[in-house]
Amino acid sequence: MGRMSRRAFALTALSTLVTAPGTAAMGADPGLGEAAGGAGPGPGEAGGGGGPAPATPAGGAAGPDGATAPGPDRPSRAATEMRGVWIATVANRDWPSRPGRTAAEQRKELIAHLDRAVRHRLNTVILQVRPTADALWPSPHEPWSEYLTGTQGKNPGWDPLGTAVTEAHARGLALHAWFNPYRIANHAEPTRLSAGHPARKHPDWVVPYGGRLYYNPGLPEVRAFVQRAMLDAVARYPVDAVHFDDYFYPYPVAGQTFDDDDAYDRHGGAFPNRAAWRRDNIDTLVRETAAGVARVRPGTLFGVSPFGVWRNATTDARGSDTRAGVETYDDLYADTRTWVRKHWIDYLVPQLYWHIGNAAADYAALVAWWAEVAKGTKTHLYVGEALYRAGAAGQPSAWQDPVELSRHLTLAAGYPQVRGHVFFAAKDLAADPAGAMARVVADHYRGPAKPPR
Repeated sequence: MGRMSRRAFALTALSTLVTAPGTAAMGADPGLGEAAGGAGPGPGEAGGGGGPAPATPAGGAAGPDGATAPGPDRPSRAATEMRGVWIATVANRDWPSRPGRTAAEQRKELIAHLDRAVRHRLNTVILQVRPTADALWPSPHEPWSEYLTGTQGKNPGWDPLGTAVTEAHARGLALHAWFNPYRIANHAEPTRLSAGHPARKHPDWVVPYGGRLYYNPGLPEVRAFVQRAMLDAVARYPVDAVHFDDYFYPYPVAGQTFDDDDAYDRHGGAFPNRAAWRRDNIDTLVRETAAGVARVRPGTLFGVSPFGVWRNATTDARGSDTRAGVETYDDLYADTRTWVRKHWIDYLVPQLYWHIGNAAADYAALVAWWAEVAKGTKTHLYVGEALYRAGAAGQPSAWQDPVELSRHLTLAAGYPQVRGHVFFAAKDLAADPAGAMARVVADHYRGPAKPPR
């Protein structure tokens, strides 16, 4: 099938999606973010603590470079493993370096990020293309992102997503398109949105909370709209995956209430309580998005990078041995464990942004817990790594050690379910103040690898 006919097919398929909210079928066999609402994958500290790195887990012996060698129950995976990096655009966190740069300057910066990924022997970039209910492509549904030009809705004079896909593929990199479903703005002023913004046309869709604006996940018409907006990019471009971060319902803000009373009154009658209804809203978004991606562009993957703690064991016996202040099941209404167990998504990248031995959320304990969750499922498990903490001022002493991040990969290599790692984020890959990423490459990425499919 020719390129134009393929695109026409995809756009035609997209036009038939989500016409009856809540009725989409489940997908085949079936959020990056600071706790206060930051740039994307990067939750706040779960707590302090520290301690020595544990011994290498069973399943492989430590090799001469500190990496775990393949054992009898662990085949070599050097040729296929996820080696990814997030490129955050919200608030110009990673790229573009600032709004208002020329198209040529923005393109040059983007190419530099891609080339750097190749030099570090990575194989995947996860580019944030819908950071705040906007677009880094010519979307018919939402305005151009303000992070390109400084003015929301202003045409930047080029197609960033289209260019990113082409240039990534030319370098042998997979391109995952990263979308935030419900965040509208990192401010609470609807009048600051572009004149034609859907949130201004439909103020009843909007919930102000914590000094920000969000679409209400409890409204079927909202869920239908955000899927159309996101899947437009999938129809237009041969992206390798659709990627969500950790933002579903927003992180809790002390003393504030997310006001979805009206939506709950209208749509929550079949549920025992509001929490169960909210979780069903997010489950439905995930299932419908999986089905939509498969329909619009078959073969495209769908993955999520949630906050790293599903539930503490003190809350639920099935939970992890952690004492995190946020639990995705209870606070973000994202039942990430179920998504893995039921294969509603193709891959999961829990944000395990704590050091080995952290008292509240030990990296070692969480890797073991997620590996057990993924065991026997078809969902691929990758680990989100806090490159941004390595060598950063104010971080615990463990993060000042350039070997900490390499130890993470050594430890995770003892679990066959862990099929790779994704690093947050691109500007930290460039800076690498402690040399932590250089150590990872030297210890673990001595040759190229393809991402799992």
